Amino acid sequence: MSLMKNWLLLSLILVSLQSLAQKVETPELHEFSMQQCIDYAQKNSAIVKNVLLDVQIQEQQNRNITAAAYPQINGSFGMQYNPALGVQAVPDFISPAVYGVLVNEGVKDGNGNPIVAPNSYQSFQIAFGTKWSSNAGVTLSQLLFDGQVFVGLQARKTSIDYRMQSAEVTKQQVRTNISKIYYQLSIAKVQVQLIDDNIKRAEKLRNDASEMFKNGFAEQLDVDKASVQLTNLKSQRQTTINTISNGYLGLKMLMGMPIADTLILTDSVSTDFVQAGALPDGAYQYLDRPDYNALATYKKLQEYNVRRYKLSRMPTLSLNAAYTKMAQTNGFDMFSSKAKWVTSSYIGLSVNVPIFGGFAKDANIKMAQLQLDQASNNMDFLKLQIDQEVDSSINSFNNAIITMNEQKKNLDLASKVYDQTKKRYESGLASTTDISNAQTDLSSAQNNYVIALYSAALAKVDYLKAIGKL
Repeated sequence: MSLMKNWLLLSLILVSLQSLAQKVETPELHEFSMQQCIDYAQKNSAIVKNVLLDVQIQEQQNRNITAAAYPQINGSFGMQYNPALGVQAVPDFISPAVYGVLVNEGVKDGNGNPIVAPNSYQSFQIAFGTKWSSNAGVTLSQLLFDGQVFVGLQARKTSIDYRMQSAEVTKQQVRTNISKIYYQLSIAKVQVQLIDDNIKRAEKLRNDASEMFKNGFAEQLDVDKASVQLTNLKSQRQTTINTISNGYLGLKMLMGMPIADTLILTDSVSTDFVQAGALPDGAYQYLDRPDYNALATYKKLQEYNVRRYKLSRMPTLSLNAAYTKMAQTNGFDMFSSKAKWVTSSYIGLSVNVPIFGGFAKDANIKMAQLQLDQASNNMDFLKLQIDQEVDSSINSFNNAIITMNEQKKNLDLASKVYDQTKKRYESGLASTTDISNAQTDLSSAQNNYVIALYSAALAKVDYLKAIGKL
């Protein structure tokens, strides 16, 4: 009976562990649009998590700055045992007084001679203190004025703003990378579909050539050419599928998604999709760019830094207080009723006036001012950079749209030429070489269209990023 219970318990444990493992390791299925991929990354990407942790770190640093303005209260307790008390040589201040009295009174020694004071006296040693001493107390210090601390308190919100804006810069970069990879994978699906259509055409061409060869209307060379073309298309498809697979791995890593999960992209990319909602009109504002906002806030922090060092020249004022109890005994009985604890306390103000510090304060002020000048120069340069990025992205986007539309027309024309050549081939008016050349031209037009479509999609992303609307 005991053996049955043990087997039953073991079975239950194994079933529980198996269920837990399945619950933890079971891959999930995600069908995401591009915006859903971005939203997922904002919550799960390690890069985004770290920059958000920077905000929390800054919050704790602000608490540390605030602590300097609060009262500082400390308690202390000490106990000391002195096995051998220190001694001090003390001049003999008793003998001179005694001899002085004896001489003044005319006292004589046993021989009847007047007592005369000696020319010198020996010192004797005295031990100070007790074997045991204890003390307990509380100290309080309150900063009343310190220019650097007050400036730090004023800069707390700006520090948080800078961290949050820096986080937004990182988020935008993640959005940009996800958008580009998403477009690449979506367009790759279009490419695979075009290759599949070409494979179907190539299979039919090979089958037709085989039948015509059997009936004496074609040569073995025609069959071989069709077979080579079909093999090349299948190899191209496999290479494209492998590239797409690696792209999905990269996208999931960037999003912070488990590699074992399945990701399906729901957005399709077409010429209309690329052109919709992003027609360049040249209108933009610097404040729409997160990197501009972050740099502007950084400049404000440098202004606080200049003020902080300037105020370091001013005196500081603080309040200090202490309350102490002390007991001294020759035995370990300071906690008994016999011990006497002596109380001492004080309250005072402390003023620290900087007079000369080797020109360090002056150097710090000038260094902070130079850093502020650098921030101003960086802002001016960033404005020029934004202007250049916007104009360049507009030109690239417009050119990419024109190229994409032209390649779309060229693809339609190549498809039309192939269909006409195919009809002529089936009617015996065109050779296998003609149909192979038409297929080659169609494949080239398809590749050019896919490249143009992807280039236009990337140009759209770069334009939206340049104007701060991504």
